[in-house]
Amino acid sequence: MSSDIEGEKVLGRRRLTRAALTAAAAVGAGLVAGSSHVPMAPRVGGGAGSRPTTPASALRELGAGNGRWRTYHERHPDQTRTVRRTLVAGQHPFAVVLGCVDSRVPPELVFDQGLGDLLTVRSAGAVLDEAVLGSIAYGVLELRIPLVVVLGHQSCGAVSAAVRAAEGGPPLPGHMQYLVDQIRPAVDRRLRGAARIDAAITANVRLVRERLAAEPEMAAKAAAGALAVVGARYELTSQRVRMVR
Repeated sequence: MSSDIEGEKVLGRRRLTRAALTAAAAVGAGLVAGSSHVPMAPRVGGGAGSRPTTPASALRELGAGNGRWRTYHERHPDQTRTVRRTLVAGQHPFAVVLGCVDSRVPPELVFDQGLGDLLTVRSAGAVLDEAVLGSIAYGVLELRIPLVVVLGHQSCGAVSAAVRAAEGGPPLPGHMQYLVDQIRPAVDRRLRGAARIDAAITANVRLVRERLAAEPEMAAKAAAGALAVVGARYELTSQRVRMVR
């Protein structure tokens, strides 16, 4: 009997995860970061009423911001004195961005956002641990943020280190080996050289996104249409953010 109950729980989690990923894919189709068109409604200020409230609208806002960034039309929104004073009373970010620690990929700049707009969580290679998971859960469950973006990037040093380790390189010193061990499942041994590293960057985004989407609380919110967990890549050469399916 207990094995039957456990099997039903596992099946239920899988169904929720599939529903969450399907919903994320549908929302992701609306990302406009790859478009030369840069739509943007005027920002009113730092309060909850001025920010996107659905997964699709949040993703469109990020896409529009990246369009401004890569075409050198940044607006640097939500940095005025009025906004700063408003934010003293509380925050209402519209997206969680889990990104890498790489200094070339700050989410607020890449998406042309300002104070109070994004809840950013950063770890080398966007690796998950309990602190990262708890930080993302805080944004989703407590702040009711409708969108989580796992943002990988071109030429990721953490992923490159994981590939070298998979090829028989020496262990990394200290806590860095933990990062390599977490990224290693994304390495495709059928590929070689730069192609192996580049593919591992994308595969790592997918693995992290799928793990987040499988978290029970997030899967339930995604299945209800209140949350999307999506993957994306930032290309250093073009400064474009594109979806990872």
